[in-house]
Amino acid sequence: MDLLVERVDVWAAAIEDRPGGLAEVLGVLRDAGANLQFIISRRTPEAPGKGVVFLAPLQNDREVRAASQVGFNVTPSLHSVRVMGTDHPGVIAELTQKLAAGGINLRGVSAAVMGTQFVAYIGMDTLDDTVRAIGILQQA
Repeated sequence: MDLLVERVDVWAAAIEDRPGGLAEVLGVLRDAGANLQFIISRRTPEAPGKGVVFLAPLQNDREVRAASQVGFNVTPSLHSVRVMGTDHPGVIAELTQKLAAGGINLRGVSAAVMGTQFVAYIGMDTLDDTVRAIGILQQA
């Protein structure tokens, strides 16, 4: 399987749970020139009135400065790998089985298909697990 496997920093910020809360922070990043490839946003039931947004990548100082102005930080407890390749039925099942066989416990997985290609973001709890996962996936 021909895969592109890369470690990525995921950035996170709290947002207001109201119309425009997400749009405001994304607008600041757009204005700084960020070309985001991954965004997940959700409400935070443990903090009524708040939400959280996770995104990647931020690629230069201008984008990082803009992100920090609206509350983004690299998530120190979420270590992520981006995997891209040709889609086929069961590809994510195959990859997660290889990681399980390697003793990697996953914190989360997000995946999508566009045309013939897939992209997956796989989260782990430790940097060591991330390094091991990259090795396993590069051999897939």
